[in-house]
Amino acid sequence: MTDAVQIESGSLRIGDPAPDFQARTTQGPVKLSDYRGRWLIFFSHPADFTPVCTTEFVALARQKQRFDALDCALLGLSVDSLYSHLAWVRAIEGRFGVRISFPIVEDPSMAVGRAFGMIDEHAADSAAMRTSYFIDPQGIIRATTCYPHNVGRSVDEMIRTLAALQLTDQQDVLTPEGWQPGDDVLAIPAESAAEISDDGDWFCQMVKNP
Repeated sequence: MTDAVQIESGSLRIGDPAPDFQARTTQGPVKLSDYRGRWLIFFSHPADFTPVCTTEFVALARQKQRFDALDCALLGLSVDSLYSHLAWVRAIEGRFGVRISFPIVEDPSMAVGRAFGMIDEHAADSAAMRTSYFIDPQGIIRATTCYPHNVGRSVDEMIRTLAALQLTDQQDVLTPEGWQPGDDVLAIPAESAAEISDDGDWFCQMVKNP
């Protein structure tokens, strides 16, 4: 059963506080605000025991150490019941030898999914989209991605986005197209005529990765 805390349906944007809630998960009761102090990727999937969702969860479980290295927790959600989640997690471990060590939230009332925009308010059914929220240690939404039910996410892209967010928080730099951890970055462009250099590349100057 989901205990809605500050849950209101609405459109969440980058920079908004993530709505807090408390709910049952495969690892016991969880409150979203319990994750304050570290990064969190909170993501939804359409349904348990479905092909694309299973590939995503297997990949996330196998790559969990990379998220741990970035001090980022994972938290899944779907409208399925806790008992469905538990059966699916057990089936994945039995079939693929992979343990899903992060919690999966049950949301049969769809309160959390609707509050986060993971389920369209006017949707004909309860299937969630493949939405991911990148939430910083202060509980602020810093990035989002959304895919339809028939297109799987890229775990590598999730990690790349997380690493880019963390780097640009730590350093006064920008990450260019296709940036990967360890690559060079972009300098913050000049904001006054006096700062503009004569070499003509002041607006796209690359610098060594700090």
